[in-house]
Amino acid sequence: MTSLNDTHDPKLTSWVTSANEIGSDFAIQNLPLGVFRNAGSNEEYRGGVAIGNQILDVGKAFDAGYLKGDAAAACKEATLNRLMGLGREHWVSLRDQLSKLLRSGGNEKEGRTCLVPMAEAEMTVPARIGDFTDFYSSINHATNVGRMFRPDNPLLPNYKYVPIAYHGRSSSIRVSGTPTKRPAGQLKGPDAETPNFDACRRLDYETELGVFVGPGNMLGSPISLEEAEDHVFGLCILNDWSARDIQTWEYQPLGPFMAKNFSSTISPWIVTLEALAPYRSAIFKRPKGDPAPLPYLHTKSHEGSGGLDINIEVAVLTEKMRKNGDQPQIIGAPNFKDMYWSIFQMWWDWEGGGLVKKVSREVGFA
Repeated sequence: MTSLNDTHDPKLTSWVTSANEIGSDFAIQNLPLGVFRNAGSNEEYRGGVAIGNQILDVGKAFDAGYLKGDAAAACKEATLNRLMGLGREHWVSLRDQLSKLLRSGGNEKEGRTCLVPMAEAEMTVPARIGDFTDFYSSINHATNVGRMFRPDNPLLPNYKYVPIAYHGRSSSIRVSGTPTKRPAGQLKGPDAETPNFDACRRLDYETELGVFVGPGNMLGSPISLEEAEDHVFGLCILNDWSARDIQTWEYQPLGPFMAKNFSSTISPWIVTLEALAPYRSAIFKRPKGDPAPLPYLHTKSHEGSGGLDINIEVAVLTEKMRKNGDQPQIIGAPNFKDMYWSIFQMWWDWEGGGLVKKVSREVGFA
């Protein structure tokens, strides 16, 4: 498993003083990666690291000789695909170098020449996403959605044996903040004889975690559960927009289609699996009577450290609330360690080969 090292030291501080503020999302222990450019410019996007209210231009630091290696060089590109494909050894080396450069006592004079204020930058989707798989990691979510179609039998028996998923539409993934247009499609009320074509009236949202993976595997060459985390690059926040009224009509027998492929939005920053090492936990303990995972989905080491203790808070701030000066209304605060399936179990069953998948955790309305 990913082990702790000096980059995780909670006592570390940065010479970028905003990174040391209480409640900062981008402390020296985090160092998430994304791609950015100067706002309003026609520049190519390039790889950067969030630190406080600044972005470190990794490619510029590499060209200046402050960072070394293939991982830093890969961040000169417009996406993080090549970096993700290099593998864990390179990811660990880059994180170690970044930590040493940005921590208090590091190369402040040199590092400052590579900073760009976040307020002066614009972000985009950090990778070219070639494949996209949506998993039902939450048994509560699977049960709630099942009630929409099978009130008397909401959770099908295969759920407790195999991670359930469908392939999504990678071309409609956008960076967070991109407006989502309400889709139109066929709607059919419970008492209507025929459907009609109209705008969606039950637009839903879900808070989820997206998992970026690489290097991946050759087709037909599975990766063991023990090897899975060497292929998980990092996580992002994902909002899975859904047209529930369209979904209830089109869903059966082949599953989600138009109701789920019109928009997914992700955070611009990827928190690496290395950064999450302090939050590794035991996997979800199944209730008595539930079947144990099949052997290929279970090992002792995974049982003890395959979970992630991540709290996710969901809040709503409508246009009317903004005009009134109201504060966001928190509607849910789930913890990812309560998922029925871990990201590594889902990765194995999927056999890799893509760049992002999403892990469902419903906190919305249906």
